[in-house]
Amino acid sequence: MAKGYWVSVYRAVADRARLAAYDELAGSAVRAGGGRVLSRDGRLVAHEAATAERVVLIEFDSFDLAVAAYESQAYQQALATLSDAAERDFRIVEGVD
Repeated sequence: MAKGYWVSVYRAVADRARLAAYDELAGSAVRAGGGRVLSRDGRLVAHEAATAERVVLIEFDSFDLAVAAYESQAYQQALATLSDAAERDFRIVEGVD
C-alpha cells in the first residue's frame, strides 16, 4: 500500500507565537494519527517561483490515514489555532507504491 504525505509550503508567517502553538497541537494530532515528521524547518533551497519560508513533510502509512489525521478533531483544533497566522499551501498526496 502506498504511503500518504502531508506537504506544507509556507509563503508567509505573520504570527510566530501562534505558529508555535499550532506546532504543539498539530504535533500531537500527527503522532496520534500515526504520522512521522520527515522534515520541518530544515535547510532548503528555493527554485522557480518558490519561497524559502518553511516546508513541512509528514509521512503516514497510507493515504487514507493521512486524510483521517487531517480530518481529526485534534488537528482541526490545531488549524483553528493557526487560523490566519500563516499563509501556506497544504496538500495531502499519495506516494508511489
